[in-house]
Amino acid sequence: MALICPTPAVFLDKDGTLIDDLPYNVDPDKIRLTPGVAEALPLLTKAGYRLIVISNQPGVALGYFDQAALSQVEQRISTLLAGHGVRIDDYYWCPHHPRGTIPAHTAVCSCRKPMPGLILRAAQEHAIDLSRSWFIGDILHDVEAGRRAGCRTILIDNGNETEWLTSAERHPHWVVAGMREAVNVITAADPFYRLARRAAAPRQFERPCAECSDG
Repeated sequence: MALICPTPAVFLDKDGTLIDDLPYNVDPDKIRLTPGVAEALPLLTKAGYRLIVISNQPGVALGYFDQAALSQVEQRISTLLAGHGVRIDDYYWCPHHPRGTIPAHTAVCSCRKPMPGLILRAAQEHAIDLSRSWFIGDILHDVEAGRRAGCRTILIDNGNETEWLTSAERHPHWVVAGMREAVNVITAADPFYRLARRAAAPRQFERPCAECSDG
């Protein structure tokens, strides 16, 4: 039986982090990447990180759009990023809300951030090493979900967090102004990325893990 070597990931919130925050928008023509995303995410791809979107989509439970509409959102984001050499490995949506109007999606669940359910599911399905992974988001619910899952967390302080209800679980490891700064934090903390930069390797490199490395 082949040994699957866990890999690190960067989990990305969608609205306000990856794309402009337009509440309950599923119109592909209105989707725009946030400043710095097009320049920053290729660095994570080259460094060997999986890129996975984790997003609450209460508009499904509230009856604003069908869950099937999220497929066109995925397609639009993937198309925008593909033009910059970036591939999103997967998208995970929570369609629930405790005060929804659609009975099938009205629930208190373990997948709605700040709960870590979607991150844990993604880690299982993609063999992700959460201890070497990161969560980037623009509100403290993202931070709490990332910390509960065992990730390091980065808060993009762009004004979208307005309540600032803090606790140990909601304290980000780093606070930055935008995506480019967030990626700089990750690559600066990543010894494998630094080694690759010193070697000036023009290709994506293999990343050893504790189970697979001789030391």
